Amino acid sequence: MKRHSIFAIAFSLSLSLSGCMVGPRYVKPTAPTAPGFKEQPPESFKESDGWKTAQPGDQALRGKWWEIFGDPQLNALEEEVTVSNQDLKVAEARFRQARAMIRFNRSAEFPTISTSPSVVNERDSANQAYFPQSLANNGTGSFTLPLDLSYEVDLWGRVRRTVSASREEAQASAADLQTASLSLHAELAVDYFELRSADVQEQLLNDTVKAYTDALQLTQNRFDGGAAPKSDVAQAQTQLDGARVQDTDIIVTRAQYEHAIATLIGKPPAQFSITPAPKTALQLPVIPVGLPASLLERRPDIASGERRVAEANDQIGIARAAFFPSLVLGAEGGFAGTSITNWFNWPSRMWAVGPQMSQTIFDAGRRRAVSEGATANYDGTVASYRQTTLAAFQEVEDNLAALRILEKEAQQQREATTSAEDSLQLFTNRYEGGVDNYLQVITAQTVLLANQRNDIDIERRRMDASVLLVKAVGGGWDASQLPKF
Repeated sequence: MKRHSIFAIAFSLSLSLSGCMVGPRYVKPTAPTAPGFKEQPPESFKESDGWKTAQPGDQALRGKWWEIFGDPQLNALEEEVTVSNQDLKVAEARFRQARAMIRFNRSAEFPTISTSPSVVNERDSANQAYFPQSLANNGTGSFTLPLDLSYEVDLWGRVRRTVSASREEAQASAADLQTASLSLHAELAVDYFELRSADVQEQLLNDTVKAYTDALQLTQNRFDGGAAPKSDVAQAQTQLDGARVQDTDIIVTRAQYEHAIATLIGKPPAQFSITPAPKTALQLPVIPVGLPASLLERRPDIASGERRVAEANDQIGIARAAFFPSLVLGAEGGFAGTSITNWFNWPSRMWAVGPQMSQTIFDAGRRRAVSEGATANYDGTVASYRQTTLAAFQEVEDNLAALRILEKEAQQQREATTSAEDSLQLFTNRYEGGVDNYLQVITAQTVLLANQRNDIDIERRRMDASVLLVKAVGGGWDASQLPKF
């Protein structure tokens, strides 16, 4: 009865102490918006002045954000990224691995029960040192069926913090998965718009080659009629050859983007192709950017960084728990006999139970070093979180500025292209009338082609900036979608 009372008292004491937890309480780090990081984020983005506001029905991006561009082929390719991209499968596997670690660490909250049955027939040597020969026998049997129970009482919160840290790592891995998904879908959209821009460029250059061929024929006819020198024919031929080179070169660019898209959707480039569509009408959407404060909840990479800060905070508590003693409750029971006939008889029963406490007295500063390392790791994750936040603000501002300025630039470029078309028509008419030499026509052709290509390039940059802005504001994701464990 006395032994049972001692064990009961020890068990009750351990349960009461298991509510203790050493280490700092977690506080979400502040965003880097002002010296000392004590102020709230700004009320609006700097570059949002003059930015078009989305209609009330478009205030939030949806999960399939690429659909706002209104391109069915882009939508189909994005769906293939979701199911076939290998980098996305890697991120998903890492998330499942982190989720499994929660169950692994949570198992420490429960007792471990094991058994190791054995059957041994043993005979002592009569000639062994310091052994009376009269005690020698022909062998004895040992039949054992033990059940061992071991349970570490979580006195200082080490186990609970380990479980909490694994939950936070799993949530960070889930956010990493979303970051990878957002990045890969955005990369495909950018590659797709680059490819479509190459289609338009190729069509322009094809038309230019045809126009230059007609111009060459014009100069050749004038030369044959004695109305133009041979140099005009040479200049027209040079202009045509240069346009053909540019036309051929754009095919290389298009092929590279097509190969990149094939890789993103998990297909060998040899088994994938996209039909050229130079007249595709690209839809430039209005993207709701929200407020800077909400960006902290809508970027999966920021959420991942914050979860790893919480994990690093738990690691400090785990390191500090090592300074305190550990208490393990152990119990063993079962049957032990000399033969199979008396193995399971009631007199063959055995048991042992009792607590065991251990404490490291001297370790030459190992625990202190681990604790200091955990604190340093926490400081590093906080800095990384804040740097990720700064980068997120920058990406939004960069792309807001790009879209706002490129809209103005596109209008200016359209006016420049119209002027170049008028100039070419004017100089062509003057050349045909014998007023100007052919060099004026060549110069006007070169200026027009450059402006036409700039038109296409600015539209490409606007589409790319739209995709990057969607990516910068999180693509419709928010922290409430993190899994709960």
